[in-house]
Amino acid sequence: MQKAIVVYYLTEKKNNLSDLNQLLQEGWKVVSQSAMSGAGGGGAVYSLVIIEKD
Repeated sequence: MQKAIVVYYLTEKKNNLSDLNQLLQEGWKVVSQSAMSGAGGGGAVYSLVIIEKD
């Protein structure tokens, strides 16, 4: 099974890195990662991450 998630990082307190880390702890593996452009600048970073689990 595969999942696609958008990982974002706005600031140290405004991000969803903990969601990705939780999935990795549950046994999901990263298949691919692609950078995405942010709308309007502001220093935000977005990445499309494809993960899979048997």
